[in-house]
Amino acid sequence: MTLEFRLRYAYAVLRRFRITIAFLLLLFIGLPLVYVGVYRTPAGEPIDYGRAVHHIYFLLFGQPSLDYVSIPLIEVLNIIIPPLGIATVVDGGVRFGYLFFAKHKAEREWIEVIAEAMKGHVVVCGAGRVGYRVALQLLELKKPVMIIEHRADAHFVSTLRDMNVPVLIDDIRNPLALKRLNLQEADAIICATNDDLANLNVALDARKANPALRIVLRLFDDDLVERVKENFRAEAHSTSALSAPAFALTALDPRILHSFHVGPHLMVVSKFDAKEKLSTLTVSELRDKFGGLTLGLKRAGTEEQLHPPGQTKITGGDCLTVQCRYDEYRALREFTGELAPPLSAHHG
Repeated sequence: MTLEFRLRYAYAVLRRFRITIAFLLLLFIGLPLVYVGVYRTPAGEPIDYGRAVHHIYFLLFGQPSLDYVSIPLIEVLNIIIPPLGIATVVDGGVRFGYLFFAKHKAEREWIEVIAEAMKGHVVVCGAGRVGYRVALQLLELKKPVMIIEHRADAHFVSTLRDMNVPVLIDDIRNPLALKRLNLQEADAIICATNDDLANLNVALDARKANPALRIVLRLFDDDLVERVKENFRAEAHSTSALSAPAFALTALDPRILHSFHVGPHLMVVSKFDAKEKLSTLTVSELRDKFGGLTLGLKRAGTEEQLHPPGQTKITGGDCLTVQCRYDEYRALREFTGELAPPLSAHHG
């Protein structure tokens, strides 16, 4: 935890006890000054500040340490300080006990404290499979994450909490729930539930709470994705559209590791074992001739080198990770004599 987080965390906790702290300051700083200015002993002498504080402390337990004097203001204070002190102690004890048990049970009040202490975090709506994987990726990127999920028994809630990720159990469609997530200090919100309408409602409320917030939506309706992108200043993605190229191309060629669209272009990533044909080329020649960008090159006995220089000579036995358009990929496979795909990626 950073020093900034610790300071913000301490401030968030102290805010919960602001009433108790205010009364304690009144009791032990303000009222002793009244006694110093007003109280006089039977001999007519004033008292010092320390003795006034001593009197108020024992007065809380019904045991005043100063002699009785007939001064109306002092008589009133001697009467009201004991119940005021008891109320202050009880209020502070109740607040502390509630916050203590809320912390150990990860309840709403404690999650709200954690949210107030966070800054630059990402809120993920939904603790399903998509939300869980998104959270894992953000954590790998060293980004603070908060999760909101409406079901306490959702499959990944306990897993995320074991990873010290704060999970708020609340209805994301309730605007008050978003206030508990400190969206004013957040960098982004990712709406990853399986309900398109809920994701849109959350996005609208989040935009009102923080106009500068980056918003990403998971939507199932492909037509809705384009409309949201055009009219809402938000990034929207269809899980079916994202996964379609991967499923389709893996069915055609299991050697394809990843596939995605860049505008109208279908891009693929695959590994190539450098055999006779490829070993005649350099990395830059592979790119210029086939459009293949070499993302990584692994040579026997060495670690994989990411983005090898263009003048690197490809040698037999090298394993290349290449990215290119699908038509370029097929041309490259044809060049290497491996156009026909194997039954699985583990063959050939």
